[in-house]
Amino acid sequence: MTIRYEIYFLVIAWEQRKVSELVTSYSGGTPKSGTAEYYDGDIPFIRSGEINNDKTELNITKLGMDNSSAKMVHKGDILYALYGATSGEVSRARLDGAINQAILALLPNKDINADFLVEWFRKEKSNIIATFLQGGQGNLSAQIIKELVVAIPSSHEQKKIGDYFSILDNLITLQLRK
Repeated sequence: MTIRYEIYFLVIAWEQRKVSELVTSYSGGTPKSGTAEYYDGDIPFIRSGEINNDKTELNITKLGMDNSSAKMVHKGDILYALYGATSGEVSRARLDGAINQAILALLPNKDINADFLVEWFRKEKSNIIATFLQGGQGNLSAQIIKELVVAIPSSHEQKKIGDYFSILDNLITLQLRK
């Protein structure tokens, strides 16, 4: 069963700012796949298809982290899928773990509500995909995402909007589990 909801924001005197002005961002990397010492460790390795999950199929070692571009994210960080079938998907991390190059981690500045920003990305997903998707496998770039312009309301309004959709997402999750 697929549940779809659309979000419409009434934009009245909201400030227009680039994503790069709202967040600190980074992508990860993948440890060399032929090196057994880099895998089966205790660090969850989050791939783009797993940004909504609370566990991963792969784990890497500290040695794998140290010898690659993999970067750590923490529960609650915003994860944005750049590559493949999940391009344009966005979620809050549900676990601490390392990310690969197919994920852009977005850490909102203090004046930006993470739940609000996640919902903005969800609302804009089809526009982003239609406008910017590059390559046969459907790849976005971090540079494209950082240049997007977001209409930002006051901190109070961001919190109200973010909280509303966070509650709605939780209700949908509970309903799907029934």
